[in-house]
Amino acid sequence: MTVQIDHALEEIRRFRPSPEFAANAVADSALYEAAQADRVGFWADQSRDLLHWDKPFTKTLDWTNPPFAKWFEDGDLNVAVNCLDRHVEAGNGDRVALHWVGEPGDTRDITYAELTDEVKRAANVLTDLGVGSGDRVAIYLPMIPEAVVSMLAVARIGAIHSVVFGGFSADSLASRIDDAEASLVITADGGYRKGKVFALKPVVDDALTKSVGDSVRNVLVVKRGENEVEWTEGRDLWWHETVATASSEHEAQAFEAEHPLFILYTSGTTGKPKGILHTSGGYLTQAAFTHKNVFDLHPETDVYWCTADVGWITGHSYVVYGPLANGATQVLYEGTPDTPHPGRWWEIVEQYKVSILYTAPTAIRSFMKLGRQIPHAFNLRSLRLLGSVGEPINPEAWIWYRHVIGGGSIPVVDTWWQTETGAIMISALPGVTDLKPGSAQVAVPGISIDILADDGTPVEGEDGGLLVITEPWPSMLRGIWGDPERFKETYWEKFGDKYFAGDGARRDADGDIWLLGRVDDVMNVSGHRLSTAEIESSLVAHPWTAEAAVVGAADETTGQAVVAFVILKASQAAQVTDVAAASEELRKHVAGQIGAIARPRQVFIVNELPKTRSGKIMRRLLRDLAEGREVGDTTTLADTSIMQVISDQVK
Repeated sequence: MTVQIDHALEEIRRFRPSPEFAANAVADSALYEAAQADRVGFWADQSRDLLHWDKPFTKTLDWTNPPFAKWFEDGDLNVAVNCLDRHVEAGNGDRVALHWVGEPGDTRDITYAELTDEVKRAANVLTDLGVGSGDRVAIYLPMIPEAVVSMLAVARIGAIHSVVFGGFSADSLASRIDDAEASLVITADGGYRKGKVFALKPVVDDALTKSVGDSVRNVLVVKRGENEVEWTEGRDLWWHETVATASSEHEAQAFEAEHPLFILYTSGTTGKPKGILHTSGGYLTQAAFTHKNVFDLHPETDVYWCTADVGWITGHSYVVYGPLANGATQVLYEGTPDTPHPGRWWEIVEQYKVSILYTAPTAIRSFMKLGRQIPHAFNLRSLRLLGSVGEPINPEAWIWYRHVIGGGSIPVVDTWWQTETGAIMISALPGVTDLKPGSAQVAVPGISIDILADDGTPVEGEDGGLLVITEPWPSMLRGIWGDPERFKETYWEKFGDKYFAGDGARRDADGDIWLLGRVDDVMNVSGHRLSTAEIESSLVAHPWTAEAAVVGAADETTGQAVVAFVILKASQAAQVTDVAAASEELRKHVAGQIGAIARPRQVFIVNELPKTRSGKIMRRLLRDLAEGREVGDTTTLADTSIMQVISDQVK
């Protein structure tokens, strides 16, 4: 596989960490040296340093039956104790664990001691409801403290949680409940979004009527939205009538390191969601290690904020398990960035003196579109590190993020990882790595990455190919729930003992890695392989552009054609009187940056792009439009009406 390279991006300078930052950084180059000398021993040392083991492990890695790995298998620990009890016992019970902010403006500060007590009470309720080790619990909640409590209570008793994002439909929820055979659903009456209450309990009721099984015995409901809900006596229970009144005395049991911790469903090419299974010791080791070192965490002084929802893997690893295992103080926010005003995030940063912010490029580009005057109205100087996650970040967004939000001098770490990897795999280490806008850069210590051609041969020098992980890693998925053959076929069939991530990547002259997006987002135009991410980056590099999404559409002449959907910056949109001329200017720009072969067949200027509530652009819906098909399922969109608006604009 060859990939057209945007050479304009190669000219972007590197940013060296300031001497002050480097002098106080958590990570140093010795981490790379130790991992290089003895990779497996390195992870053993990290796990012993970062976690409390009730029974210390003596076996670090068993890779005798690939692709089924075992890490720290003869050791025992309790994940919730590692996230809570040990911090209280160490004298940090009064440290704030969560600064929670509700969208309407209500707030709660919850200390580690208070969070530990609530998790213990919830654990007692779950046990009383008959939930035990290995049982599955579905969690369908807004971003409220009870979501974190529920996850940790399930982990504490050795059950397995399956968190379902609150934006998913009843059908999606039902399929996940059935696949996991969940015995309990934890939900809320509703939650707040964009100034309104969105109902959750009615969706659960609908899902249970659509469920083909009868595994669910109880539904535990948090009262949040105060919306009316139907009630099934004997099945439904209020959180405030059970958990709030339960005993906070609970003795946690230690479980083996390979004990299942959670199932998280991700989209599958067959249409059936894949239940990605993660276990305990290895997952928590890498989540804690990367959270500490990639974000340069100083738990005594930092206030950390990851804006992800707990319904996604980023929320699991970098809202719940990584930060709490490290004793961090963090912000948890229920609502959207633009409610009740477009500066809400920056208001929260100022109020809580957030020092570390981790968010998605989509959000960054949305703020770019609105203009720098909004963040400039707030004092953001508490920030000392910024992070990016979810998709490749284009250099222009990286630089805007650093200069407008970060004041022009603090590190930005661009992280690559997946639901399946469990934790960050590729990222700069601030204080150690020179930073390069747009590039995820290097594998974190202890991780082995390569780029291969289609035939499995390593790609040398400056070229692109298929991103693979060549050695097992602690937080790797242990399988697809109930389907080991699908696990092997999906991730290991192509290259045997190497995990194929499904992403394209290229290596530049410095040896840094640039992510090119999913391989199925690489187009074949007249025999040339072109990355949608690279063309999107080129479009966003134009001073008119705020955001862009590119898809490959069937074309009789070229096989596939490039079709782009572009949102203009607010300052520019008001000046555009000739949409056709603006589209042509953007087409020429891409051709000039990448080459004539990458010139889009069409550039549609639109006001919005179809996004899920997590901010992910649904490119398959844009592909439907580009190819003249009826638009597919829109139920996961934040605004299901947006496709009609876009359709009207592109006619």
